[in-house]
Amino acid sequence: MAVIVRLKAPGGVNQLEVMSADLPPPGRGEIRLRQTAIGVNSIDIYQRMGLYALPPERIPGVEAVGVVAALGAEVTGLEVGDRIAYAGAPVGAYASERNLPAWRCVKLPARLPDEAVAAAFVKGITADMLLNRVFPVGPATTILVHSAAGGLGQLLTRWASAAGATVIGTVGSSAKTEIARSAGASHVIVGRDTDFAAAISDLTAGRGVDVAYDGVGGATLQKTLGCVRPFGVVASIGQSAGPIPSVDVHDLGPRRSLMLARPSVMAHMNDADAYRRSAERVLAAIGDGVLQVSGKAYSLRDVALAQADLEAGRTTGALYLRP
Repeated sequence: MAVIVRLKAPGGVNQLEVMSADLPPPGRGEIRLRQTAIGVNSIDIYQRMGLYALPPERIPGVEAVGVVAALGAEVTGLEVGDRIAYAGAPVGAYASERNLPAWRCVKLPARLPDEAVAAAFVKGITADMLLNRVFPVGPATTILVHSAAGGLGQLLTRWASAAGATVIGTVGSSAKTEIARSAGASHVIVGRDTDFAAAISDLTAGRGVDVAYDGVGGATLQKTLGCVRPFGVVASIGQSAGPIPSVDVHDLGPRRSLMLARPSVMAHMNDADAYRRSAERVLAAIGDGVLQVSGKAYSLRDVALAQADLEAGRTTGALYLRP
């Protein structure tokens, strides 16, 4: 039997229950995966809170690493024993075993540890989407990364700085400053109550950044609009500090002439070609040492603690579950 985490009802971490379940054999085009490391992401919290709907099984989670245990009919290109990673729909990664569409599976090179991939796969695909699809980032680019010491923030910072961009990061406390600098941030702004626009103006000689990535939401998004140059991009990618506020179109222009993006990594990963390209770039960047993020492990049975720690900002880097 598989161990699964099921959401009883939308709400707090007390709504997550660990239970056992029988799995049917993998269907046509599916594989059975014995999972070894399961990524924990902010989207999982949004699923738990009811902001994003779950399938009828009510099992959260969007990524994991594991070993192929069985093949359904018409599956080609995979064999029992292959190590694979996956991300995206169908949701349901919080489990020791699951059935999964074979096309989602990305084979892993032997040199990449399960934990390193689980800590960076979805976040790396998100970073690839943001740095290449939402706004092309390169040597002439200056970017703002909120929560630069977090899992996604570190990957964005590392990848952008490796591409030659200048990265300005924000962190919630001075204790996280060195983490952001170690990831490649040229400048670090401390504190959510800081006047970001004034600090960015000083650091960029009044120009503003080319693109800003805001996974904080709440009051931070409105402040972020003042940090970006005319015809620059603000990418709203999360709401760790509270709901995304309504934005008046006049806050974007014509005076500021800003572009506001609300990209979904799930939508990006539903495009099979885009998913495959991003996954390959992420695995190559992990193997080359460009994408490195510290990971903290929890038991699958301690999933409530893992989500509580992530939600409260008590962690840096990435979290993953061990079945």
